Amino acid sequence: MQKRWVLKSKTDVKITNKLRDELNINAVLAELLVSRGVETFDEAKQFFRPQLADLHDPFLMKDMEKAISRIIQAIGNKEKILIYGDYDVDGTTAVAVVYSFFRDFHSQLEFYIPDRYAEGYGISTQGIDYAAANGFTLIIALDCGIKAIDKVDYANSKGIDFIIGDHHLPGDQLPKAHAVLDPKRADCHYPYKELSGCGIGFKIIQAFILTNGMDINACYQFLDLVAVSIASDIVPITGENRILSHFGLIKLNTNPCVGLKALIDLSNNRTKIFTVNDIVFQIGPRINAAGRIDHAKDAVKLLISKSLQEAKDFSSSIDDQNNVRKDFDLKITEEALALIEDSVVLKSRKSTVLYKSDWHKGVIGIVASRLTEKYYRPTIILTETNGHIAGSCRSVIGFDLYEALSECADLLEQFGGHKYAAGLTMSLENVTLFQDRFEEVVARRISPEMLTQEILIDAKLHLKEVDARFFRILQQFEPFGPQNEAPIFLSKKVSAVGQAFLVGTNHLKMTVVQEDSASFDCIGFGLAEHIAHINSGQNFDICYSIEENVWRNKRNLQLNIKGIRYEFL
Repeated sequence: MQKRWVLKSKTDVKITNKLRDELNINAVLAELLVSRGVETFDEAKQFFRPQLADLHDPFLMKDMEKAISRIIQAIGNKEKILIYGDYDVDGTTAVAVVYSFFRDFHSQLEFYIPDRYAEGYGISTQGIDYAAANGFTLIIALDCGIKAIDKVDYANSKGIDFIIGDHHLPGDQLPKAHAVLDPKRADCHYPYKELSGCGIGFKIIQAFILTNGMDINACYQFLDLVAVSIASDIVPITGENRILSHFGLIKLNTNPCVGLKALIDLSNNRTKIFTVNDIVFQIGPRINAAGRIDHAKDAVKLLISKSLQEAKDFSSSIDDQNNVRKDFDLKITEEALALIEDSVVLKSRKSTVLYKSDWHKGVIGIVASRLTEKYYRPTIILTETNGHIAGSCRSVIGFDLYEALSECADLLEQFGGHKYAAGLTMSLENVTLFQDRFEEVVARRISPEMLTQEILIDAKLHLKEVDARFFRILQQFEPFGPQNEAPIFLSKKVSAVGQAFLVGTNHLKMTVVQEDSASFDCIGFGLAEHIAHINSGQNFDICYSIEENVWRNKRNLQLNIKGIRYEFL
């Protein structure tokens, strides 16, 4: 599929040149900084040298004092406290962090993760009933609860207090909890709004430590888990999240908790150096697999393990669940692709909405993402569960999925989510009506440009500007992730040195040069279609990221090619 190349607008030249001169760096690097809101020497110093001391005061968060007072009261009175969290990576890491911290000095402590299939997302009646039946008087909910108005009222009627620690956007009304911690609530002036659910749990611990005059390092021991949550929940890696990720990755790569150590040992990462990307593709899916296939409490048990042997036992079970997840994922993806390829109508649509009653609910979100990637159009995968139809929805850049679903609300039992990802339920008799309605809405709202995947290019770059110093400074932009993506550069009219060749079935390996530059090894995943033109000796344009390739203990710079074109613009 040919992708659109979109070059970002240039930053303010005066600011960029001033920063370039003050830092004595390449103009392109200065431009990258300015595009990230870094405009002065001091801001650049803070950006390049993250400090834990720059983490915000947790008491700037609305209701934090109330939350800590209630926790201290509960511990003092030996009340039973239930740590409650969502079943995804963010929720399970949040529970693991808060539970692991408080268990060292409070014995009346348990954790609870709702069953994905029996209870669904968020705070459940079953969870509250469990708390009431077992004498819990305080529930600390993490990564969920901000819209649980009725559920919190129900808990209040049973004499159970709630502390909500969430990072999702609140509705018009807040739950009547003892404390509601959410930087996104309208009356909260906390300086950073994009913490993960686990990040909220970390701030609770930080606040507790400060209140009680404890060693602040007691919360830093959990930074590896916070980093895993940030990466897996796809929250922006800016501001406070960037600091937490930076130090969390250091801990993950030097002294991870035993649960994460066990997962690292299972991974196929030959360097054993984990980036945000490695977390997303190697650690996160294994943690998620527990909730998708069996029960997410297994993931928490792994992450709170005290010995490596205990962790290895849990990680082995979770790895088995991940392999089952992969099998489901592969099978359902193949079936979904076949449905589309066998239908002229489905192939011609602007959207994809597929239903099969026996598809496993735990992987339909993954399948929706895979189909969106292949056909690049809004995609919904539906299956039957507990007597109704459940769906996972994914969108493309620029198309608001939530708004489109709002136009189909009369056909849905419930729906929720964001612009690019959402979930829904409906009755079986509405599936066909919904498929047609959703297609009509998408066809009316979507532009042709939205249906073509784009490559967003940060800057033009001449290959002779790329050297060891350039790359060292570029590395200081890490950790890369949402809103701090690895920069994509454009180099025009390069040529191949020698012959390009194929790796696997459709990956391209080559060496390129641009005029009088040094030569650079390149890898282009899925770009085999270009080999004939490259080997013809003609020039071509490339867009790419710059990375370090390690092979047999040798390190060299490599261009990761994102696109190739020969129609010079």
